[in-house]
Order: sequence, then C-alpha cells, then structure tokens
Amino acid sequence: MRFDIISDTHGHLSDELLAALQGADYIVHAGDICSESDYWRLSRIAPVRMCLGNNDWGCDYGPDVKRFVQFYSAGLRWQVCHYEERLDLMTCDVAICGHTHRPFIERDPKTRVLVMNPGSPTFPRTAKGPTIGRIEADGGNVQACRIIQLNKRR
Repeated sequence: MRFDIISDTHGHLSDELLAALQGADYIVHAGDICSESDYWRLSRIAPVRMCLGNNDWGCDYGPDVKRFVQFYSAGLRWQVCHYEERLDLMTCDVAICGHTHRPFIERDPKTRVLVMNPGSPTFPRTAKGPTIGRIEADGGNVQACRIIQLNKRR
C-alpha cells in the first residue's frame, strides 16, 4: 500500500502536488490544511487520515479529524500529530508529524518507530523546496520510505 504523507498545505494544493498524490492508497495529512474544500478535494483522490494543526481552528473536517489521530493499516499502527514532541512512540509503529515545514525521516533509537515529517509542499523552510513523504508498507513492514522533492516554484 502506498501512503502519501503531506503537511502544512495552508489552503493551497498545487497542481504538482495533486499530480504527485495520484495513485496513493491513503493520504496522511499532519495538519494545517486550513481549508475544508482542500480536505474534500484530497478525499476524492484517496481516503485521508488527518490531524488538526495549530492553524486549523474554525474548520469542520468531520469527527475523525482530531488533534491526535491513530489508525491501523497495512499491518501497522499509525499515529499522526502536528507536533513531534506530542507523539507517543510507545504506542505506534509509524509516527507522522508536521509544523516545522522541514522534512526528515528517522528511526527512534529506543523504540525503532519510524518517524516522518514530510515538510511542506506550500511553504518550505529548507533549501530542498516543496516536499512530501511517501511510505510503502504491507503486512506489518515498511518496504520503502522517502521524501519526494517537488519542483521549486519559479
């Protein structure tokens, strides 16, 4: 299964981002989508698992979108929270965060949990430019995990 990981879109879904998401089995959004219409637009591409970010006040994305979201898929326990420091790595296999607009992938040295921040496809804060994450997993195993650099805006 292919999980495309995004965060901090802040009310803007570029054509390049939408093209990159085509074919995803799930879209995992780590908060600050800032647009109910963007949430529904992403939901037409693939099922969305999303947490609320600090800029998502005043929007109603439905009862499944909370500040802290957990779900089970591809044989893995997933956790999504906008803030890395609020993740509970003792209760998951894959942890997704956002907020910093800076991408990273790491394995927690104590728990061996895969932790990812996909950066931001809208307002990146690194020289890498706009980024998303992609995780391929099945049967309780992560087969591939990477940060995908989208073209820099001109």
